[in-house]
Amino acid sequence: MNLVVQGPELSRKQVDDLAGVVKPASMEQIAERAFRLLTPSNRAAIEAWCEAHRADHAWIEHRRRFADLKLLAMDMDSTLITIECIDELGDLAGKKAEVAAITAQAMRGEIDYPESLRRRVSLLAGLPVAGLERVYRERLKLTPGAQALISMCKKNNVKLLLVSGGFTFFTERLKERLGLDYTLSNTLEVEHDRLTGKLLGDIVGAEAKAQRFLQVAKNLGIGKAQTLAIGDGANDLKMMKEAGLSIAFHAKPVVRAQADYALNFSGLDGVLNLFD
Repeated sequence: MNLVVQGPELSRKQVDDLAGVVKPASMEQIAERAFRLLTPSNRAAIEAWCEAHRADHAWIEHRRRFADLKLLAMDMDSTLITIECIDELGDLAGKKAEVAAITAQAMRGEIDYPESLRRRVSLLAGLPVAGLERVYRERLKLTPGAQALISMCKKNNVKLLLVSGGFTFFTERLKERLGLDYTLSNTLEVEHDRLTGKLLGDIVGAEAKAQRFLQVAKNLGIGKAQTLAIGDGANDLKMMKEAGLSIAFHAKPVVRAQADYALNFSGLDGVLNLFD
């Protein structure tokens, strides 16, 4: 098997030291901070080494070409972007701690997502719409490596689907800015330029994300093996299970345990190193 080791601070010297311990049949550098080792032994030692060096590792049994993908779906908050938008809105409303605590419970799968979202949105009642624009302009940042991943998708004609339990205010702006193909998210109710604390329409949770993913794949006429899904929270798991390959990105333990691969330290460009 092939072992891919990568990390934001990983050096060639560190990997040479690892190779001296596990004795791979071969080793090659596949990116600035990513390396592929052929059939190394002693998985326990490798896992311990990677954790100690803040490096991600993935055992690749069947090497895949990124160019064979046709659809890549990903979550927005804490995946495509570095923040949880609803937590930042809660901050502007003076209720960040309360909102963040509910967010964390929902992402760990401890409480029902739709109910958690209703509770969090209710805490935003009265917030001026201008607060959303402030979060977008001042606080929303793309995750490191996001642009590289998106650029590779466009180069290989891989369609991009952004599915979020967050809000259309942010997903639609990101769609236009990044040239994404499809989005799905929740709509905040607004009256007199202030949030009412309610949502319009059905809530986008785990089931809605999975159904949107399947519908896009069907419309594109592609098979499961041609799809990839990336997420970090429990409400991404149903979608991830429908994909040919799933990646837990800086994710909660419940998600890491069920994904094909996990990236705990690398940026989104680390996804590319799992492919040829």
